[in-house]
Amino acid sequence: MGQTARASVMVGERFEIREYPVPEPEPGTMLLKQELGGICGTDLHNWEYQHLEGEIILGHENVGIVHKLGQDAETDYMGRPLSVGDRVVLAPGTNKGAYGFLQAEEAPYLRGGFADYIYLWNPDTVVLKTDLPPEVAVLTEPFTIGVHAVMRARIRFGDTVVVQGAGAIGLVTLVCARISGAARLIVVGGPPGRLELAKKMGADVTIDIGEIQDPEARTKRVLENTPRGRGADVVFECAGFLPALPEGLGYVRQSGTYVEMGHFVDVGNIDFNPNRLLMRKNLRLEAIWGSHPEHFVRGLPILERNEFPFAEMVSHILPLDRVAEGFNALSGGYRLDGRDAIKIAVKGGAE
Repeated sequence: MGQTARASVMVGERFEIREYPVPEPEPGTMLLKQELGGICGTDLHNWEYQHLEGEIILGHENVGIVHKLGQDAETDYMGRPLSVGDRVVLAPGTNKGAYGFLQAEEAPYLRGGFADYIYLWNPDTVVLKTDLPPEVAVLTEPFTIGVHAVMRARIRFGDTVVVQGAGAIGLVTLVCARISGAARLIVVGGPPGRLELAKKMGADVTIDIGEIQDPEARTKRVLENTPRGRGADVVFECAGFLPALPEGLGYVRQSGTYVEMGHFVDVGNIDFNPNRLLMRKNLRLEAIWGSHPEHFVRGLPILERNEFPFAEMVSHILPLDRVAEGFNALSGGYRLDGRDAIKIAVKGGAE
């Protein structure tokens, strides 16, 4: 019998540890020993709302070590030579589907990050070599979401920026806004552990939604911290909660910009007043959908400078058999093993 590997499979609302045959790479493909796979808010929402049909090996924020290379898989996306033992990150999207969203029981197997190995079965896969430690490299894919959003926002030197949400996407967006020229950065979110890290990442003001629970009071606090109390130049919605949208639109100044980036999964509808919140403000509304190879090429060198405490974002590293605990923590309370959860990553067990 050939080698097998474990994977954590989402089956409805539960996770099962299953064994799969480890494939031999076809031409143009490669097999990675999976080091870390981040639990994304998209994974969480897909689990909570059960929008994915079938049985799925989740995990699209991945970093791994090259274990085997197929014929002609000789270089990364930038043309740099690849060898067994190199650490790589990957863009999950391909022209045949995205890693972490594919059927677990359909060959080829092991195409999601919550496993011992991940098989990059599609020659179209964008792979980038890196020397980053895995605890930072696993943030590459979420970092590209921040890159994409800030590029769309067209931040100008000296802007005042609000970030709604202090999870991983909010924190990387904060960093991207800061290095793009934002002069004042306000983060609205929680829990306290996340807000403390936001301050280390460059937030000038943090507003704890657990302490200030009334949206009108939060809006007042935000506006008090903007130039002349008129609102922020740019607001990024990274919270992934529907009520954040009308509240965040209230943070924006006249002729400002609102960027929606927290709802990659359909979680329903919400009512808001387009006349007051959009038109009367002459507001520019942007929304992003994932990221593209360009954002990986632009973002990875910033991570590699290691000028921010990125590694502190990975608050928990869990084995495959504790994946369900990670999802439950992110679904309610943001606490796991006695501390606040920021980014929870899943560790593969391949030797």
